[in-house]
Amino acid sequence: MAVLEVVSYPDERLKRVSDPVVQFDEALQSFVADLEQTMRASPGAVGIAAPQVGRLQRIVIVDVSSVINRNRTKEQQNSSSNGCMILINPEIARAEGRVVGREGCLSVPDFTGNVARAAAISLTAFDPAGRRHEYRCKGFEARAVQHEADHLDGLLFLDRLVSPRELFRRKIYRSI
Repeated sequence: MAVLEVVSYPDERLKRVSDPVVQFDEALQSFVADLEQTMRASPGAVGIAAPQVGRLQRIVIVDVSSVINRNRTKEQQNSSSNGCMILINPEIARAEGRVVGREGCLSVPDFTGNVARAAAISLTAFDPAGRRHEYRCKGFEARAVQHEADHLDGLLFLDRLVSPRELFRRKIYRSI
């Protein structure tokens, strides 16, 4: 496994629509392992999408379990946790409710912003072996899945800010 280089805004690859995965083979499984390793090596990351490492395929990984266990915000406390979800060719079938929350992104490291997202979603996706799965997500997990799925359509959280004034410079904490 390898940690891959994360593409940063304004790289044009982040604005492109990704292609569906059609081959479920060892090469895909190897890439998914590298993608997950990259997410895990990024402090605070709960998700990553293939376009963020320059691969324009419809692959997303989301795992909010470490954040949910810390019970930070109300949205995170009331969140579902399906564990580590490897979502290939994900399709959101249903979206319910609306909630505004703060988002950040590995590809936009210096900023966060307030974005409105569905409070709960239902989706289908394939795993790396090509098996189809159905998921229900709510709260922070639903937000993370929607955020990562946007990358597959060439969208960043910057494109979904509730207003231009809702973009904030990320705080950087230094140890003394």
